[in-house]
Amino acid sequence: MTTEPVPLAKGLSEIAGRYRGLLCDVWGVVHNGVAAFPTACEALQNFRAGGGSVVLLTNAPRPSGPIYDQLAHVGVPRDAFDSVVTSGDATQLFFARENVRKVFHLGPDRDLTLYDGTGIDRVDPGEAELVVCTGLFDDTTETPEDYRDLLADLKAKGLRLVCANPDVVVHRGDTLIWCAGALARDYAAIGGDVTIFGKPYAPIYDAALGRLAEVAGRDLKKDEVLAIGDGLPTDIAGASDQGLPTLFITGGIHAADFGPIEAPDMAKVTDRLESEGRRVVAAMPRLSW
Repeated sequence: MTTEPVPLAKGLSEIAGRYRGLLCDVWGVVHNGVAAFPTACEALQNFRAGGGSVVLLTNAPRPSGPIYDQLAHVGVPRDAFDSVVTSGDATQLFFARENVRKVFHLGPDRDLTLYDGTGIDRVDPGEAELVVCTGLFDDTTETPEDYRDLLADLKAKGLRLVCANPDVVVHRGDTLIWCAGALARDYAAIGGDVTIFGKPYAPIYDAALGRLAEVAGRDLKKDEVLAIGDGLPTDIAGASDQGLPTLFITGGIHAADFGPIEAPDMAKVTDRLESEGRRVVAAMPRLSW
């Protein structure tokens, strides 16, 4: 059977008319952790100007409140989106549902807003009900290998690890940064009990579609919502599993796999998606209008 080639879109405007809402990934699509991508922001602004609604969907392991300031800090205009939903939001819902009270926090201090308003105490592993992993303590100098002994100790204590960011790596500028998903992967590999929130898992999509309905003023059918992302195991897998049309940004985290960023080898793109059992409506090197 011949695989149908993935269309290469010149801009979002080619397909925008089919959709009333966007669920758009942030890191790797809208900014690189240091600066916003102007063409991506313009595309989102134009989509909204045409009457569409935009919810940014990110695996940030913090509640969405502080994310607005972070987006402004890297230069994302406020009129490029309507709202934000994070994996931290989904994790907080879990805390409330499970009545979590004592956790060992595995991650940087910048993620401590995850516990705001929850009544949760951060304690040593010996007192904890579970481990909440938001990342490495210092992702500028450490790698997952540095955590081998700690993870073994947590496993010996029988602690469940809740991962608030499924991403394994991201680009911060031109630097590859390890994320919480790498530690969750390694914990599972030694037999640890792992629960993961964020893309590609269903709860964050339920929250995002609910938020999209709020800002659009009505429930949107799934074929009216386009998911945009650059991560195959997170953005593309998650949206596909939810039955959402998907736009694949090839120049993000997988850019090195497809040749020149601005002129990706579409045969390689098609083969990669086929090998992972994923279909997308189109691909684009970088999000633009």
